[in-house]
Amino acid sequence: MAKFLKLIKNNKGATAIEYGLIAALIAVAAIAAMGNIGNNLGSTFNEVGSQLD
Repeated sequence: MAKFLKLIKNNKGATAIEYGLIAALIAVAAIAAMGNIGNNLGSTFNEVGSQLD
């Protein structure tokens, strides 16, 4: 019974999962932001290129 109570009180696994979820959310936000910046940068270069012709 003592081992079972010790297992219930162990929060290390839950903390690791929480950190993993936070890291995943940050990665998704970073990928979305970089994709948007890439599209805007591509448009800017295309506009500059057309102005130089």
